[in-house]
Amino acid sequence: MPEEGIETQELKESVDKMTEALEEERRPPPWTLALSLSTALLAVCAAVASLLSGANSNEAILAKNEAVLQQARASDQWTYYQAKSVKANLAELRAELAAGGEPATVEKLKSDAERYRREGTDIEKNARGIEEKVEAENRRSEGLLERHHRFAISVTLFQIAIALCAIAALVRRRLLWFVGLAGGAAGLVFLAIGLFSTS
Repeated sequence: MPEEGIETQELKESVDKMTEALEEERRPPPWTLALSLSTALLAVCAAVASLLSGANSNEAILAKNEAVLQQARASDQWTYYQAKSVKANLAELRAELAAGGEPATVEKLKSDAERYRREGTDIEKNARGIEEKVEAENRRSEGLLERHHRFAISVTLFQIAIALCAIAALVRRRLLWFVGLAGGAAGLVFLAIGLFSTS
């Protein structure tokens, strides 16, 4: 009987060793905690970059809409300016045609022409001011769109980094995790460039 007890004891020890080996194999490496935390931080950075990207895109659209509205106002002012110029020319022409006639009428026509010219000058200044606003809003829109693109690149890099970290966790390869962290660092660079650029 003692032989059976020894074999059973050896079998039990062998099973215990195999069980420990399997548990050791299943136990994640110690660096996976840092992997999990870094992946979570990358996800937070991606969310922030995505929010900033969308906000800049919306602001760019609003600035472009404002530019279009101001352009319509400038067009209205230029049309008004043209109308005043036509009135001034007509009043001058009528004054020349009436040169031999009633002096009060000729003087009124010349006065009207001068008044139309003054009004036209004011309207022209106003139209030029509005056109400057159009140019400013267009520049602002372009700057905001450029920031949006930087943030969008940042989001993409963060998403790639997160995917690489997830794969690194599945296949337990530290090198993939480091590559993912490098992608996340590149995403941070684009995020910083977007944050510190002027619109």
